Amino acid sequence: MKSTKRIWQWLALVCALSFAALLYMGREIWLSAPPIPDRVESASGATLFTGEEIRRGQEVWLAAGGQQIGTVWGHGSYVAPDWSADWLHREAVDLRERLSRQLANNGFDSLDADRRAVVARRLVGEMRHNGYNAETRTLVVSDLRADAIGAVAGHYMTLYGTDPALQSLREDYAMTAGSVPDAADRRALAAFYFWSAWATSTDRPGETGHSYTNNWPHEPMVENTPTTANGMWSIASVIVLLAGVAAMVWFHSARAEHDEAARAPDRDPLFSLTPTPSMRATLKYFSIVIALLLVQIGMGAITAHYAVEGGGFFGIPLAEVLPFVVSRTIHTQFGVLWIATAWLATGLYIAPLLAGFEPKWQKLGVDALFWALIVIVAGSTLCGWLGSLQHKGTDFAFWIGNQGLAYTSMGRVWQILLFIGLMFWLFLMARALIPAIRAAREGRGLIAMVFLSAACIGLFYASSLAWGQRTHYSMIEYWRWWLVHLWVEGFFEVFATAVIALIFSRLGLIRMASANRAIVLETIVFLAGGILGTLHHLYFTGASTGVIAVGAVFSAFEVVPLALVGLEGWQTYKRVDAAPWVAAWRWPILFFVAVGVWNTVGAGLLGFAINPPISLYYVQGLNMTPAHGHAALFGVYGMLGIGLMLFCLRGLTERAAWSDSLLKATFWLLNIGLAMMVFLSILPSGIYQAWASVTQGLWYARSPEIVHAPVMHALVWARVPGDIVFAVGALCLAVFAAKLVIAPRTGKTALSTSGKRA
Repeated sequence: MKSTKRIWQWLALVCALSFAALLYMGREIWLSAPPIPDRVESASGATLFTGEEIRRGQEVWLAAGGQQIGTVWGHGSYVAPDWSADWLHREAVDLRERLSRQLANNGFDSLDADRRAVVARRLVGEMRHNGYNAETRTLVVSDLRADAIGAVAGHYMTLYGTDPALQSLREDYAMTAGSVPDAADRRALAAFYFWSAWATSTDRPGETGHSYTNNWPHEPMVENTPTTANGMWSIASVIVLLAGVAAMVWFHSARAEHDEAARAPDRDPLFSLTPTPSMRATLKYFSIVIALLLVQIGMGAITAHYAVEGGGFFGIPLAEVLPFVVSRTIHTQFGVLWIATAWLATGLYIAPLLAGFEPKWQKLGVDALFWALIVIVAGSTLCGWLGSLQHKGTDFAFWIGNQGLAYTSMGRVWQILLFIGLMFWLFLMARALIPAIRAAREGRGLIAMVFLSAACIGLFYASSLAWGQRTHYSMIEYWRWWLVHLWVEGFFEVFATAVIALIFSRLGLIRMASANRAIVLETIVFLAGGILGTLHHLYFTGASTGVIAVGAVFSAFEVVPLALVGLEGWQTYKRVDAAPWVAAWRWPILFFVAVGVWNTVGAGLLGFAINPPISLYYVQGLNMTPAHGHAALFGVYGMLGIGLMLFCLRGLTERAAWSDSLLKATFWLLNIGLAMMVFLSILPSGIYQAWASVTQGLWYARSPEIVHAPVMHALVWARVPGDIVFAVGALCLAVFAAKLVIAPRTGKTALSTSGKRA
């Protein structure tokens, strides 16, 4: 008991120190973020842009699709360019040509090597000079550079308009004509793009060769190359990883010598369990889980096809009613929503199971929450769709439409409603779990971990409410990654891990005492790296070198526990043979095994391939990221959600109606299809882009010359077989679930609905 109490104290200490450090680093990002000048002027005094236009431009960009159509500072979608890198290159090329004609009265390509070197040196000086005056809040550029800025601004104002001269380029970018109808808004958008590019190449005050974005993106023309700190901390992250893996192997081996294996009971402990009314009420949640999964798959296929055909789908002008912005938003948002719904429903299912009784009015609460979630999902999707299609403006987009932020795109009203829904879900969980914790003779630690992680799921969604319409983009990204990394990848994983441990302990497949201790230790290791590992997403979003240092080290710690997840998966698989009755739980267990494999491959190998600063410097914003994202999001969290769903369905439906053949097809088709998708298409295309980024710059890796190169189109088509296999697997799951729902159910009673233990 004393040792268990001590590791809980260690967990509290790790969380307190880690969040204190994360908040401190947020303050550092706020202080070191690139300033927004009140005016951008030429040396002769002409005003190019105002600070109001830059801020308005950020709103316009987000309302026009934001991270769903291209990227800024590397975060977003990958068919359209990274707008900051694209502006930087266009401005550098234009200014170089003007310098050439000013200095040598000839174009740059016509100059000899010596004069080219002089022009190149002048270009670097112009682009890296920081003309911002903090006292007057004015940014001054040379007249020649002002002319180049004006020319590039004109390109973007035309691109977001309806000029047919750029229609071919819009199709390359999967954009629709007239994305920003208002001319003043198009000018503001250009102002924001200029500012985002200015921050990438301009030296920080008092520093030479070190921009606000730590010299990201790679652009040799302006000497944007990795900083010294980038390389040094990348080396440190590799050392930390190797040391951490060695320590984890040693610890695991030492613990294995003392851990006594559990003896499986002779009969299934849950065989006679019949769910309470609130547990049965969770069945409809799982129908929505499968429906959202199928829609997500369909939207993913359409979104991937737009990378080949622009605004069409096999000749059908689909973008007229379903533009890329909408299809990708639904694809990414539904991916989070169906997985989260599966986990939330699992929580509602197991709460009475753990408590041994049904709290009064629990079913009414479960039903009310379900319909509230339906309203939120349907309402946010419809409003986002209409807002994007009809260009309803920035206020509509922020409040009820599409905020333009990847994985958290629903409007603020829907976010507030979802937060209220999550707090209500936490209330429903607490009504059963708190009495269960008080009454538990064993397993109290596991139940407490489930409850605490549920509390974090509810409370930490509040981070989605931390930014406003005018919040500095660096801080929007800081808070957005609190949501995406900590909420989705952090506390949901702790919650799911604790639930799985409870499932195995209730089935008698692991010892409760061992599970109590192991779950807290694993959570300590995971959160020790995971909380501060959030910072690896923020290396190049206007952050200081300190963010690179902390993010590099602790993101390496994130990978350490994943080194042994595959081994844990094998140990999980062996539990299938623990007793004859365990075969009834074969497929939920095998989905948990798949989680272990994909955790090692998707989150571990593919994750660390892009996590070190030197690697991310070249591949941020390229398809290396979605390769990791697909393998980790669906491979880990998706498989976990399906496994948890199957566990619940086992108790909610007639066992005789289960079809092992359909589940077998589901399991293998989903895993094989995902592997084909990642390793035959997405990852190779990311490697091809990485080569282009390293050799010529990120702008080139994201340009139509690369994105629409024959090899890239071939790799997009190579994804089709994997998509088909994967989709058939999802359809098998849908058919399996449908057959369960229509099968007759037994009427035995195992738990009381009166609020007392049966």
